[in-house]
Amino acid sequence: QVQLVESGGGLVQSGGSLRLACAASGKIFSITNMAWYRQAPGKQRELVAVIGSASATHYADSVKGRFTISRDYAKNTVYLQMTSLKPEDIGVYYCNVHGRNEEGYMRDYWGQGTQVTVSS
Repeated sequence: QVQLVESGGGLVQSGGSLRLACAASGKIFSITNMAWYRQAPGKQRELVAVIGSASATHYADSVKGRFTISRDYAKNTVYLQMTSLKPEDIGVYYCNVHGRNEEGYMRDYWGQGTQVTVSS
C-alpha cells in the first residue's frame, strides 16, 4: 500500500508564504515525476508545478517566480514553497507522484489534499 501524506496548508494573508510537503511511503519504487496540483472552488484541477527525476522543473505561468518545487530523493518527499500568495491561489492542493507499484506497473498516486486560503 502506498500513502502520500501532505502537510503545510493553512490560512495566510495576501503576500504571505506557505510551504507544503508531501511524503510518499509504502511499496512505491522508481519514482519519476512528483507534482503539485490545485483545485479552486468551481474549477477543474490544474497543474501547479512538477519536478522530474533529474530535478527538471515546470511551473504554471500563474505561479512562475513565486512558487518553487523541490524534492528530497532520500525521503521520497516533494515540497512546494509558495511566496507572494494571492487570493487567486486559494484552493485545495494535491500532491501527485508517478512511480512503480509492487506489481511492476507505473501509475499515479494522489494525496488527500491540503487547503490553502489567502485572505485579501
